[in-house]
Amino acid sequence: MKNTKALVPAALILPFMLVTFLFAAWGFANDISNPMVKAFKEILLLSNFVSSLVQFAFYLGYMLMAFPAAFLIKRYSYKSGVLVGLAFYAAGCLLFIPSGLMMSFWAFLVAYLILASGLSFLETCANPLILSMGPTETATRRLNFAQSFNPMGSLAGMFVARNLILAKMDTTPEEARRILHAESPEAFTEIAKHDVSVIVWPYAILGIVVLAFLVVFLLARLPRNEHDDNKNLDIGPTFKRLFTNAHYVEGVVAQFFYVSVQIMCWTFIIQYANRTLNLSNTDAQFYNIIAMVMFVSFRFICTFLLKFFNSGALLMTLALVGGLLILCTIFGGGNMDAGEQFAAMMANVEGAGFLAKVGVYFSAPFVIPGMFGLVALVMTSACMSLMFPTIYGIALRNVGGDAKIGAAGLVAAIGGACIFTPIQGWIMDWAPVNLGFMVMDSVRFSFIVPLICFVVVTTYGLRTFMRDKQANS
Repeated sequence: MKNTKALVPAALILPFMLVTFLFAAWGFANDISNPMVKAFKEILLLSNFVSSLVQFAFYLGYMLMAFPAAFLIKRYSYKSGVLVGLAFYAAGCLLFIPSGLMMSFWAFLVAYLILASGLSFLETCANPLILSMGPTETATRRLNFAQSFNPMGSLAGMFVARNLILAKMDTTPEEARRILHAESPEAFTEIAKHDVSVIVWPYAILGIVVLAFLVVFLLARLPRNEHDDNKNLDIGPTFKRLFTNAHYVEGVVAQFFYVSVQIMCWTFIIQYANRTLNLSNTDAQFYNIIAMVMFVSFRFICTFLLKFFNSGALLMTLALVGGLLILCTIFGGGNMDAGEQFAAMMANVEGAGFLAKVGVYFSAPFVIPGMFGLVALVMTSACMSLMFPTIYGIALRNVGGDAKIGAAGLVAAIGGACIFTPIQGWIMDWAPVNLGFMVMDSVRFSFIVPLICFVVVTTYGLRTFMRDKQANS
């Protein structure tokens, strides 16, 4: 039956808009950072596994700080959590300056850890705050709507990564850099210093912008809800209530695997396009941007569909399709000639303008043989668009005053990416894998890890649908 209740009460529209900004803010940070795995690999000559530690540090920050954030906002307020989150966010960005001067990968990892710790505070605060800004019946739709602005920030981060970082890095190939490192260390160091400086300054500017928004939130008034007057942490009984709630426990597990698959697909699309199609980093990143456009578009479509379809059934269907697309990614890889064909197509539109070049990116998969796997990988983003806020909303159904602590568990589950992303990077460093009926490049084979994650999310969607069906019968 169609739900006619207001998504957001009129009195809460302005606070809702302000908090919704935070969704775009952490989306920007997430997706300016994903391509840096490949960038640091080339600049500092790292393995896929070591370079993927960027994601390990980033998502470890989410995992470590989610519960401290929850305890802070339970004891004080959502606003205090937002302010602390923005302070960590800004500090992490500004730490890129000394990290760049030191030319130390490990210093950058510390900066990412601090930055993401701030994002953990923001997510722990913003998601339950949005859920509370209106009727319970529209809470999942309201969160899906607010979350729709997250990929808009992600798109901005991707454009900055592509046009202000990847495109401005020295074009010396990785193999040539290795030769320089061995034969002319001074020349290699100069190239590395240039590329590190290209990475540092967008983050430094972002840190200043975040500090400005910290001042805005310091002056703003955020709404209180019925549970804000209860300052008692009540940790033991709260955890007992949460972890005897099947919706909640399975939601945390599903979120752990969902975020992992999202980050793996978006982080390693560049490596996939590099290895299987010989595309450059900037060309590969454009397909990441296309994936995010699909993600944004389908987030709004899926939010609309939730008015008419059971959330568990829709989640199950999209996760199942996502898994099938990953199978296409694994078995539908391209060929190295595709890179040359793509370059020739781009040369034909040289100087023809932005729209002509966009046309090449969109048409290439349909005219260049062997790009089927890349298309499938891009299309998984349409399936993933619904998942985070829907799992979040299902898991926090009817938890009442436990929402602040419960939200922390779901944000901590984002830390799944700090485990599975390095595992996929480790598999990428393998030699080609003999499957018996074929020998497969390790990059393509590594996508078996996202496939497993989609299976888990499919199962959660099915169990949610069955529980809802039973409750309504």
